[in-house]
Amino acid sequence: MASNDSLEGALATLEREADAAVRAIASALKETKKIKAAASLGQMRELRAAMDSAIRLCDQAGVTVRDVRDGWSFDEQAHFAGGGYAKEVLALAAEEGVHAFESDDRILSFPAIVQISPGDTAVVIDKRKDRRTRPSVLVRTLKALQARPPKFKVEAFLESLALAYELVVAKAGAREASIVKLVDVYTVLTVLPGSGRDYTKQEFARDLYLLDQSGVVTTKDGRKLELPASALTRGTGVLMTVSRSGQEKIYAGISLSRDGQ
Repeated sequence: MASNDSLEGALATLEREADAAVRAIASALKETKKIKAAASLGQMRELRAAMDSAIRLCDQAGVTVRDVRDGWSFDEQAHFAGGGYAKEVLALAAEEGVHAFESDDRILSFPAIVQISPGDTAVVIDKRKDRRTRPSVLVRTLKALQARPPKFKVEAFLESLALAYELVVAKAGAREASIVKLVDVYTVLTVLPGSGRDYTKQEFARDLYLLDQSGVVTTKDGRKLELPASALTRGTGVLMTVSRSGQEKIYAGISLSRDGQ
């Protein structure tokens, strides 16, 4: 990851070069302060010497800063748009022991879902745009999110799921407690215009996993939730997310039933 073919490597090189520019500017600033001090005391000889020195150091600093700017040749737009950035982040995450993988042009790293935005060279982490895109910084952010308990209203999600399930069952003319496809339930949950963008399938799959892990399975009206592993998982329209341990988790069907059904 230290190569300048990577964004991480290119930024590390730029950081070192910028540090040299900082030192050059600091020297020029120090000499400029001597001008002020000499002027405040009327030290004429020191004043002229400081002015000459400050001009020379400022010129040198300007050259150093221009060299930093002109030396930056990394094409970040192509790196983001061509998939190189995602691969770099995933490789670095693996090195750091952070579970993450790519799915549908997003990086899944429980509980976070990261969308890469090539147009403005930014990332969107759980709907929040973040311009801090250095791969090592993003990986540290994902690692911190993994160590923090996710904010999730289990009961509210279960009730919404139950309502959408009822609508799918009614539309299909199926009997109560039937197993239906979760993608059909997702369609009901996102029926309003634009809601599919606001609540993606990746987010829905993650929330299913959080519900699954919570142990909360009974709705307010006493029905029991099941997310059966069935033949549905071998068909199309399955939902996939990543578990806490970094394993792929597949969801396909759902049923709600009362005791005895």
